[in-house]
Amino acid sequence: MSFEQLNLDPRILKALKEIGFEKPTDIQAKSIPIAMEGKDIIGESMTGSGKTAAFAIPIVQKMEAKKGVQALILAPTRELAMQISQEFEKFSKYMGLHVAIVYGGVSIVPQIDRIRHSEIVVGTPGRLVDHLTRRTLDLSGLKVMVLDETDRMLDMGFIDDIRKIFSKVPNNRQTMLFSATVPEEIRYLTQNYMKHPIKISAQKHVSRHLLKHTYYDVNQDQKPGILAHLIKIENPELAMVFCSTRHMSDILARKLYNFGIQAKAIHGGLSQPARTNVLEGFHKGRPKILIATDVAARGLDIKTVTHVFNFDIPKTVDDYTHRIGRTARFGKEGKAISLLCKHDHDSFRRIIQHIKIEKEYAKDFDPKQYQDTSEKRQQKSYEKRYDEQDHKQKRFRRMNREYYSRR
Repeated sequence: MSFEQLNLDPRILKALKEIGFEKPTDIQAKSIPIAMEGKDIIGESMTGSGKTAAFAIPIVQKMEAKKGVQALILAPTRELAMQISQEFEKFSKYMGLHVAIVYGGVSIVPQIDRIRHSEIVVGTPGRLVDHLTRRTLDLSGLKVMVLDETDRMLDMGFIDDIRKIFSKVPNNRQTMLFSATVPEEIRYLTQNYMKHPIKISAQKHVSRHLLKHTYYDVNQDQKPGILAHLIKIENPELAMVFCSTRHMSDILARKLYNFGIQAKAIHGGLSQPARTNVLEGFHKGRPKILIATDVAARGLDIKTVTHVFNFDIPKTVDDYTHRIGRTARFGKEGKAISLLCKHDHDSFRRIIQHIKIEKEYAKDFDPKQYQDTSEKRQQKSYEKRYDEQDHKQKRFRRMNREYYSRR
């Protein structure tokens, strides 16, 4: 199937051709015709499968210029909201439409002005509620509402904000939910806010022949060193390293730097300009290693990631699926490497029940070579104090011998 067969506006086809979209992906081919009919959709497909275009293209087709806000897209993170808005701008290049992006952490004033002149609004739930409370966002003319990465929004506790937003939109709207996984929690949304939704499933996992899954049994104190060792051996084009907390992400970035590896951490604790700078640098390969938490990485669209390292093991199969979906995209090969400690066995056992992961060994790994420089300094300081103390003791014994020999 080609995009020409989907009965799209010639101006959209022109934009798609310019950005190199030759034929729709599985999720796009299945979703676009149904979305253009105005039906509610639950779309499930792996990360990197083209879900954004699956709902953005039919939305752009339906919009009428200068008729107020007609489409609202909710995203769990600022980065994903930014990427979605950029995609909308590409698809609507020749349609005379405007896109407003709204998220927290920045001034609300420019957003208010942008909303006034836009047909499409993309934002995070918290800031959208702020606009609705201030009455700076009018949704009375809304035609389409989309929840992207729905499972992550629920995980992050946005359900109350989502309810508030749904209470402000017309009942005759079209509603679409898209996600890499569709857990039971989403049933509440489908029962209360959707009308006879059609469930569309596309590829949920990367093909086995493209993505190699491996794990290493390691000691907790050796994990940073083994990670650095594997990064040097694998020499990834771009790699993402997943940690469970912001604090661990920062610590690991410093440790890798001490091992001679340039890496940057991204998480919710960074300011928006700092996060943007890190992502822009990573896209350009400066640095080649991005350390992230699951929340911060959700929705990041980086097409050339060759390796995913699970420094901390994810708690669920769904989280593992989201992580590894960053690599082996668009027919390219990739690797997913997990570092497994004793306390990870319960979580990892649930994962390997669904995904075959091969065990490997860190050959030629020398713990002394990857001893943290701060630890080395501490060790040298200890050795110096020991030598000084030993010297004092020897001197004291010598003086004693000299004293008693004179008596």
